[in-house]
Amino acid sequence: MREVDTREISGAAVNVIAQGTQLQGNMVTVSDCRIDGILRGNIESKAKIIVGRSGSVEGNIKCVNIEIEGTVKAESLVVTELLALKATANLIGNIETGKIAIEPGAEFSGNCKMRNNRTAAPQQAPQQPERK
Repeated sequence: MREVDTREISGAAVNVIAQGTQLQGNMVTVSDCRIDGILRGNIESKAKIIVGRSGSVEGNIKCVNIEIEGTVKAESLVVTELLALKATANLIGNIETGKIAIEPGAEFSGNCKMRNNRTAAPQQAPQQPERK
């Protein structure tokens, strides 16, 4: 099987798991994905995932960006850039992310580890006044 270069898929369609749909199994995608149904399995995405208000995911997630309005139960949620928890979100699990945005009303239970990709400026010793 040939490995797909993500540059070949620019402008690709959004994957959708519609409300009323239940899917069991792992999912790998290089384009955006919206989940309004139920997914029981792990997700790995090189793009953005949106878990809609009626959406539910039970499984580990690894992605670039994620916006959660529904329910996510994950032992591990690894987000390269931004994790956005909307007011209706319910997240249970341990997260590792570059940035996080949490709206009032969102529920989160678990541990959060923030990765700081910024390099720290070198600390300089305070200068002492010259004595004469």
